[in-house]
Amino acid sequence: MRALTISAHGGLEQIEYRTDVPIPEPPTGWVRIKLRAAALNHVDLFVLGGIPGVSIRAPWVLGADGTGTIDAVRAGAGQRPPIREGDRVLINPGFATAQDEYVLRGDEPLSPSFGLLGEHHPGTYAEYTCIPAHSVRPVPPNVSDDVAAAFTTVTLTAWRMAVTRARVNADDDVLIWGAGGGVSLALLAICKARGARVWITSSSDEKLARARALGADETLNHSGVDVGREIRARTGKRGVTVVLDSVGTATWPQSLVALGRGGRLVTCGGTSGAMVETDVRRLFWNQWTLMGSTMGTPDEFDAVVAELAAGRLAPVIDSRFPLDQGRAALERLESGAQFGKIVLDI
Repeated sequence: MRALTISAHGGLEQIEYRTDVPIPEPPTGWVRIKLRAAALNHVDLFVLGGIPGVSIRAPWVLGADGTGTIDAVRAGAGQRPPIREGDRVLINPGFATAQDEYVLRGDEPLSPSFGLLGEHHPGTYAEYTCIPAHSVRPVPPNVSDDVAAAFTTVTLTAWRMAVTRARVNADDDVLIWGAGGGVSLALLAICKARGARVWITSSSDEKLARARALGADETLNHSGVDVGREIRARTGKRGVTVVLDSVGTATWPQSLVALGRGGRLVTCGGTSGAMVETDVRRLFWNQWTLMGSTMGTPDEFDAVVAELAAGRLAPVIDSRFPLDQGRAALERLESGAQFGKIVLDI
């Protein structure tokens, strides 16, 4: 089959478009999907560079997000409603492979066996991929392949961050870093739907203008600006009640300056670096709640799919590339020039 792969870690020079990758066979309880489209995420770049404790088997197929039709169903692949060959499906790329206490209580992302397509399991930048049957849902009618491919990772991540962890509501002022990223735009849509006042940042005035058109209440160009101090000044030193941060090292100090007393900070990543420092005296004195968040549970997956079916939370699509131009697509992702999701046509 055709696939976008790597055989070693490094930079974008390691990306290989191949036509000789074996078609995968689904294990018991899994399904095989004939993919129609896939979408890029920053985890692709992390896997490319190498993630401590995560190993790959060459040729390794990248990609977490995707959509397509069920091509094969292995025995034991029970699902309610039943899934059949030919069904068009959404993929939840994060899943556990063992039945443990976390899975049994419905909190799969906490399971030690939890992993992602493209990172822990061969991914979606290919003509076929395999996934547990419980990790697919029917694509709602009138949802395009582009939207279905780009939907799950960013929307599910954002939903868990904003709804489950931070419990954003109409009384909140929320700071979101990085207008243009898929998670940030999903967070913007979710927080506005819940009635919050949303602050969003970017180094691009054009992206900030587009964020305002999508409903952002306050925009900040973070180039050469101390965002935390600026928010303090604009709010009479009160700060925001919630910070949603996926950037890590570069933004953490300003996130904490922006966070008001009793505030909640949720992080889902560290695109700028993984190590941060926190003054524990400020933590206890301000009575902050600092939380991590990763992907989402099956119930949260159902919740976001219901939103999509109702015509809400469709991702913004930045651009489309054919599979054999996947390296160019990843170059655009790495540059940070995108506004929304980059999709691969398979």
